[in-house]
Amino acid sequence: MKTIPFIDTHEELLLKTYHDLHALAEPSWEEKHTSAYICQCLENAGISYKTFSHHYGIVAEIPGDSKQVVALRADMDALVQEVDGTIKPNHSCGHDAHSTMVLFAARAIAASDIKPKHTLRFIFQPAEEKGEGALQMMEDGAIDHVTYLFGVHVRPNTEVPYFKASPVIVHGAAATFTGTIKGLQAHAARPKDGINVLQAAALLIQKLQQINLDISVPYSIKMTQLNTENEASNVIPETAFFTLDARAQTNEVMTELKRHTEELTAKIMELTEAKISMSVVESVPAATLNKTAMRIAESAIASILGKENVVPTCISHGGEDFHYYTTENPRIMGTMIGLGCDLSPGLHHPQMKFNPDALIYGAKILTQTLLLASEQ
Repeated sequence: MKTIPFIDTHEELLLKTYHDLHALAEPSWEEKHTSAYICQCLENAGISYKTFSHHYGIVAEIPGDSKQVVALRADMDALVQEVDGTIKPNHSCGHDAHSTMVLFAARAIAASDIKPKHTLRFIFQPAEEKGEGALQMMEDGAIDHVTYLFGVHVRPNTEVPYFKASPVIVHGAAATFTGTIKGLQAHAARPKDGINVLQAAALLIQKLQQINLDISVPYSIKMTQLNTENEASNVIPETAFFTLDARAQTNEVMTELKRHTEELTAKIMELTEAKISMSVVESVPAATLNKTAMRIAESAIASILGKENVVPTCISHGGEDFHYYTTENPRIMGTMIGLGCDLSPGLHHPQMKFNPDALIYGAKILTQTLLLASEQ
């Protein structure tokens, strides 16, 4: 199958689109201008789409000869982080790049004379960084009739080098716990009269480090935030608020990690007499591998970059809400393509950078992936 020439002849426009989206960085659920920009691009290309009244997600389609759907998903939101001393939305996870590639895959096919066998759908999703966008898009019917689903994510050099790509990113499961520790205030000169929540928090930190699941699968859980509202230095605080970040390479290990955390929390309450309550506020499942989807993606990568530039597997300890689509809908054959792009120093780093030229062959890979899947 020949590569559609649209991307080659519109390289400058592709790169401009990326820089435009990069400048529009917006937080989860607030992707108003990003969504409007993508909608305008779709409209200019004559691609039909629909939006939603309760969020900024977009679903675009190129009709095929059947109701069966092959879908491609991009995320739109940016992280909010400190960049050069300023807290602001920042595209340090590459969602602007993902949206650009998916948009140009759609435009390339729309500009060709190819009539796909199956309907091609392009999902532009909000709120990936909160782990909530995929669930919302599922609720709104974005994956109705979808048989194949593909995603893409730019990768650090340590995982996938420049001018290479992988047909699968093996993301791990991730969960964020928020909790409250309740103790008893007392004068700092009389600590025995109170229950010190910071001592309970310190014990929690220590015990989390001692969790040993005796397995070879990577995992971690650690406290990432801790604060009290106590303004007096001579008073033992009564309430503390904390956040835990949990990671596991499989869903089964994440379940076990949560169980151990609940057990040790109960023991700490016995030891300290403090009351600890916590709940999971954000989570994403680990990747489930689908060999059929991976094989299609691998063929697409090889056709664009050559077989020698296929990285068989990309292992990532990070999480991705893309995997909700497939874990909640096992009928869907899906995979996320890892794109080498000379990315450093790392994802979510405030100074993350990569070679935008990679988006040109990335868009070609996505285009080929969609068309190959549509032939199945």
